[in-house]
Amino acid sequence: MSKWNVVITDYEYPDVEIEREILESAGATVHDYQCRTIEDVIEAVGDADVVINQYALITREVIESLGRSCVAIGQYGIGVDTIDVAAATEHGIMVINVPSYCEDEVAEHAIAMMLSLARRIPFYDRDIRQSIWDYTVEAPIQRVRNRTLGLIGFGRIARKVAEKVRGFSLQLLAFDPLVDPDVMREAEVHPVPLDELLENSDFVSVHVPLNAQTRHLLGEKQLRQLKPTAVLVNVSRGQVVDQKALYRCLADHKIRAAGLDVFYEEPPTEKHHGRDLLSLNNAVFSPHVAWYSEESIVDLRRKLASDVARVLQGLAPEGLVNAEVRKKGR
Repeated sequence: MSKWNVVITDYEYPDVEIEREILESAGATVHDYQCRTIEDVIEAVGDADVVINQYALITREVIESLGRSCVAIGQYGIGVDTIDVAAATEHGIMVINVPSYCEDEVAEHAIAMMLSLARRIPFYDRDIRQSIWDYTVEAPIQRVRNRTLGLIGFGRIARKVAEKVRGFSLQLLAFDPLVDPDVMREAEVHPVPLDELLENSDFVSVHVPLNAQTRHLLGEKQLRQLKPTAVLVNVSRGQVVDQKALYRCLADHKIRAAGLDVFYEEPPTEKHHGRDLLSLNNAVFSPHVAWYSEESIVDLRRKLASDVARVLQGLAPEGLVNAEVRKKGR
């Protein structure tokens, strides 16, 4: 007989057989749902020992509805902005993410956006489709070599970016108050304050999680510190950049171009100028896909299920977000 109940609130995969195989071998029964509302989630998770979610919101209301047996909430992904981590911590529930599964994919996506914008490839493509055959319409284009790339955040993904762009002979700057500057220097990256990074970078790539400190980290003031020739790439979370301010800066050509994989609302809506951004001719977009490859999906599912199995076996999870819960002896 199974000892544990694991509830998967929602998922976008064809099935959950990878998770089921791993968790059943740890003595759990897996119940999978496709919850769309808070009410759906509350109904599904009532007797869960562990909850796994993807997009369903795990709010304070949901957490307070959980039984006393619930020990952990797992997130399919790196960001945990769908989970009220503070409420989970108050209730002694561990929050688990998967901090390492798509570093290569996201780094490569950011670099691809940066280079395609530097070489104006999306815009030349658009011109040709409109029967415009003229390289000067997208001029000027500067050589990438010896220019400056600023990395906002210097976690696993940003470090991959730094590693992968080494052959382009870029000067690398990074801002991350949570990372020891010596770690940056060891990676041949110059640690700088945010203002200095913005003022001196030709390309800026955003790689921070969404939390109270990073929401609107790049607002109107910060965006207007960028060079008018700068390219901004965001593959982290939409709310890290003030979307309304970004729209104004792009529309007024205060910065040259932007590549966005993330938005406030996904897909973009009229709110916060999301649809207005799509009308601009100096930006390119992708549908929050930077994390995706066939290999990364399997890695994500296996790593999360294996970490949940560790919790059920009384071991510390590798992706523990709120370590204070573990320290209290939960």
